[in-house]
Amino acid sequence: MNGGMIWLAVAGGGAIGAMARHGVSRAAMNMLGPNFPWGTLGANISGSFAMGLLIVWLSRHEPQSAALRAFLTVGLLGAFTTFSTFSLDVVTLYKDRTLMIAGAYLFCSVILSIAGLLAGMGLGRQIL
Repeated sequence: MNGGMIWLAVAGGGAIGAMARHGVSRAAMNMLGPNFPWGTLGANISGSFAMGLLIVWLSRHEPQSAALRAFLTVGLLGAFTTFSTFSLDVVTLYKDRTLMIAGAYLFCSVILSIAGLLAGMGLGRQIL
């Protein structure tokens, strides 16, 4: 399979995942109100759960096409919630390497991502 098909698979899955994420966020806002990010929390938890099921299914039904794998993992679930991919990365690092490496990745991802957001906001306030 050529690389172009992988990109198209990711794009297609991403479009569907992004629309699903938007739908979950809107539904949560309508049902539960705007005082807590229920939509984000729900998408992150359900997306991580779906990623867990999917990874087991894919591993038991190898070989899968690279396009199908990319469509479902990077595209669909990646756009629905990057947290599902992050969760998979943490567990994979723990299983394949050590708790220390997985913990460092987890800590750095959360803290540095928040720091990056704050830095971007600060810069944006200065130049925009």
